[in-house]
Amino acid sequence: MRRLWLIFAQVTTVALAIVFVVSTLKPAWLQKGQGAIAPTIVLGGGAASGSPAGAALSASEASSSSRSGYSQAAKRAAPTVVSIVASKAPARGSDMDERWHRFHFGQRGPGGRNDSSGERAQTGLGSGVIVSAQGYLLTNSHVVEGASDIEVLLTDGRQAKATLVGTDPETDIAVLKIELDHLPVIQFGHAETLQVGDVVLAIGNPFNVGQTVTSGIVSALGRDQLGINTFENFIQTDAAINPGNSGGALVDVDGNLVGINTAIYSRSGGSLGIGFAIPISTAAQVMESLMREGQVARGWIGVQTRELTPEFIEAFKVPVKEGVLISGVLANAPAAKAGVKPGDVITQIGSTAVHTPAQLLLAVSAVPPKTATTVTLLRGEKELAIELTVAQRPKPKQ
Repeated sequence: MRRLWLIFAQVTTVALAIVFVVSTLKPAWLQKGQGAIAPTIVLGGGAASGSPAGAALSASEASSSSRSGYSQAAKRAAPTVVSIVASKAPARGSDMDERWHRFHFGQRGPGGRNDSSGERAQTGLGSGVIVSAQGYLLTNSHVVEGASDIEVLLTDGRQAKATLVGTDPETDIAVLKIELDHLPVIQFGHAETLQVGDVVLAIGNPFNVGQTVTSGIVSALGRDQLGINTFENFIQTDAAINPGNSGGALVDVDGNLVGINTAIYSRSGGSLGIGFAIPISTAAQVMESLMREGQVARGWIGVQTRELTPEFIEAFKVPVKEGVLISGVLANAPAAKAGVKPGDVITQIGSTAVHTPAQLLLAVSAVPPKTATTVTLLRGEKELAIELTVAQRPKPKQ
């Protein structure tokens, strides 16, 4: 019995030694043998991963699940974000014009042409977002303002001349159109569901260095009274936005468009972590109006307004504490024709109460032109309800 045990131990030792040598010198021999008995894994009722295709799928999914970050959102949205080169008339402005241009567009393009006066032509740099397979793009109005020639560069290397469909300087939105096939199109997100703290990505072409993706969070919602646009309802973010990002995309973690990057707060021209984007809900409404009518239909009554301050309330014994003081009425405007006078305090437009000049502006602009509405106001201690017909808001001066 002892002899048999010794023989078994010696055979086992020799076999293990052979396996060790083969695995070291010829590992392929062992892999071929294992291939015949490899286990089959079924993923979610789909194809078995024992095949080469299944193995590749499994490896890809494992890599994707283990990768942190927002690469999938960037990969989905980035192809739809374009660079815009807007050629403008030769510069004849002051140094302030130059600084304004650099703030919005970045450095001027090299080799600008000279006109007969010897002034160099301006080349503005910005970004845009493809929102339709028919070639429609969203960007900022200030990116293409006064441009005589607009060129769009896609991330796949294609480029095309763009035609200007329309602009709305009061929201800083412009719509362009290019004639190219097989365009990548971004999906719209829901800006109204954003919350402070949500992660967002800003995509654009800052300083003409090439497409760049930066990340941050939603820092605030509904920012207004910044003096940037007439109608303001900005998404504030700390995702880095720099000159050249204007008109680019602000996307959520799924790569859906939630805003159009438009401005930054900066002392040097670079990002300080305070950037502003126009919500896509606002941009989409403006785009539809520009595509349908070539302009945005907004109501206007022709009044100049001021805050109803405690000092005014005390001095004139106004019996209300909330409303908008009328400081001036334009001649032949709807308000003048209806009998509104300086010194009146408007408290309501239609069924909408107004407490600030910004609220009055929004309430009036929401009334379709040529539509009758009721203006509730206070004149002295007497409350009046005046009927007037709202007019089309005049285009702002450039």
